[in-house]
This record gives sequence, structure tokens and C-alpha cells, in this order.
Amino acid sequence: MTEPIRAGLDKAPDEVAAMFDDVAQRYDVTNTVLSMGQDRLWRKAVLAAVDPRAGEHVLDLAAGTGASTQSLAATGADVIACDFSLGMLRAGRAARPALNFVAGDATQLPFADHSFDAVTISFGLRNIVDPDAGLREMLRVCKPGGRLVVCEFSHPTQKAFRTVYTEYLMKALPSIATKMSSNP
Repeated sequence: MTEPIRAGLDKAPDEVAAMFDDVAQRYDVTNTVLSMGQDRLWRKAVLAAVDPRAGEHVLDLAAGTGASTQSLAATGADVIACDFSLGMLRAGRAARPALNFVAGDATQLPFADHSFDAVTISFGLRNIVDPDAGLREMLRVCKPGGRLVVCEFSHPTQKAFRTVYTEYLMKALPSIATKMSSNP
């Protein structure tokens, strides 16, 4: 068995892609367990913020296996799931064959200017080697007056919650991730 690949803090794109390739098959269930089911609530919040309408063109960036894309597409919008992990795209196509999956790098999106009524990225901005370049690309492909929705983790400001959050993030989560996934 090969040693799992871990992405370093320098966010080398090939390492990040390899890390997600490695966990793709169990990503959805691992995400639900690690977030204690909160991922479903986050997806609902993103869906409400994007507010996709039938016939609109929506880009779901860092879409992974398409879990969020599926909800967006259920509204009748034309949604593209874009990710740079080929493993995640393969897992997504296998689990959700009706969705449109496209390989792409957030810093060099393979779409024309002003192609989408809405662009969204959930928990992926932190994995982009140059987040500012990624945001510029999202704005480039979004139509003027369109919607850009970013859902990302932040650092809790309340001390008590920050302590609990940090303990879970640094101690409990790695142990659970090791048990749930091939790449903690």
C-alpha cells in the first residue's frame, strides 16, 4: 500500500489535487461525519444564497463529487461542477452521472468572460494556491450583476467557542479522519 499524500501548507497544486484524488471515494461520507452533519446545513445555506433559477448558468467551483452541484441543478439551473482533482471528478461522475463535470483550475478557469449568472465555491478557496487570482477568475466568468457566493471556514471570535473548535480541529478531527478516510 502506498503512503497517503498530504498537501503541505504551501498549497502546491499537484499535492492538493493528489490529496483529494486519494480521498475521493469516501469524501462525501467523511465530510458528513467530520462536520457532524453540518455540511448538509451549509449546502442549504449556499443554495439559498446562490438562489439559482431555472435556465440560469451556475458554476460550482471546487465542486468535488458534486454534492452541492446536485442541489443547485435540482432548481432547473444549468450547473457545471468544476474541480481540478480528477479523482473527485471521477467519483462525482460515478455517483451523479446526470451532472456536468468539468476539470479546471480556479486560477485559470476554462470558461469565457461573463458566462455565469452565479458562481459559488464551498470550502475550496483555502486550497487555491493564489486565492486572489481565484477570486479574480470567479469575477471574470460571472456576469455583471451576477452572484458570487463563497462558503469557507473562519476562526471563531468568541473565546469559549474558539477553544472548543480548536480542540476539535486539532485533536478529535485528525483521529476521526484517519479512521474514515485514506488520507487524514
